[in-house]
Amino acid sequence: MKKDKPKYKQIIDAAVVVIAENGYHHAQVSKIAKQAGVADGTIYLYFKNKEDILISLFEEKMGQFVRSIRSRMAGKENAVEQLEVLIESHFYMLSEDYHLAIVTQLELRQSNKDIRLKINEVLKEYLLLVDEILHNGVKKQIFSEELDIRLARQMVFGTIDEVVTTWVINEQKYDITKLAPEIHSLLVKALSK
Repeated sequence: MKKDKPKYKQIIDAAVVVIAENGYHHAQVSKIAKQAGVADGTIYLYFKNKEDILISLFEEKMGQFVRSIRSRMAGKENAVEQLEVLIESHFYMLSEDYHLAIVTQLELRQSNKDIRLKINEVLKEYLLLVDEILHNGVKKQIFSEELDIRLARQMVFGTIDEVVTTWVINEQKYDITKLAPEIHSLLVKALSK
């Protein structure tokens, strides 16, 4: 499988840097190859085109993201604690990878409709994680039993996402991880009985 090969990850990591620094539309495959330290043709052994690189990059990074959050949530049965882990992890992981934050918050949103549909497919795994936390909170009577899960998911994801986007637009001039407790508190109040 191509994803198991070392150059695959090398190319993905290079693509994050090149897309963040040049924007998706100006991120040439040759620049990605140079950043990855591979020949231009090597890229095409792993990816069909630049669009495929962007989708694969998001699949790879979002998969790591969700696995990391699930791992950090292990043993936390309380939905309030799970939500706290989700928010803290989301902010921490993007604060640790400046280029990835730019790509996820800005570059993925400027794409064409086909790319957006594929991105939304990849995002489902993250949104299912949010749903699990919300269902758990309702089931354990921590969150309101009248909670509309779909709407609550949009509120949770939308809040986290907007905070990160604002931080990226402001050139990451402050420590986003310090906002996690307040965001968590606001969301818990909104979701609770």
